[in-house]
Amino acid sequence: MEWIYEPWPWYVSGAMIALVLFLLLMVGKNFGMSSNLRTMCTICGAGNKADFFKFDWKSQRWNLVVVVGAIIGGFIAHEFLTIDATVALNPKTVENLHTLGFENAGATYMPNELFGLSVFSDVKNLLLLVIGGFLVGFGARYAGGCTSGHAISGMSNLQLPSLIAVVGFFVGGLLMIHVLFPLLF
Repeated sequence: MEWIYEPWPWYVSGAMIALVLFLLLMVGKNFGMSSNLRTMCTICGAGNKADFFKFDWKSQRWNLVVVVGAIIGGFIAHEFLTIDATVALNPKTVENLHTLGFENAGATYMPNELFGLSVFSDVKNLLLLVIGGFLVGFGARYAGGCTSGHAISGMSNLQLPSLIAVVGFFVGGLLMIHVLFPLLF
């Protein structure tokens, strides 16, 4: 059972993703996580305020199950399948992160400076979270889907808009990490 504690090779996870996408394609469904936000807003009554939220949310129950499964899977992986939480980062990257104020760089997947409870007492970090959340939500809506929907589902369907969106996500990520991240921290 030691293999379950190790990272799985790309060809195993890739084959599993391909199988899931094939099954979704066969039943006429598209995968994407950001569409669940629309579904949850509709469940909460947003359809009374905006036409965008007026749709049959019950047809999207299967996608809500995917979200619940991702949360449960993440919990199980973190609590029961993680022996060593350190991240194998290039030493130069760790050094750069330390100079930006990230003390636990490489020691954990989610740095406490961004994901710890102390974020809620620091105005700068709280503003970054709120503005970043707004931009992610706006970007997912503007692009017609999130990174997982475009990169996994859209590209597997050979959709040109998904290819353009994924290139935009990649370029935006590079700009963020090399230009904006050092300015913010």
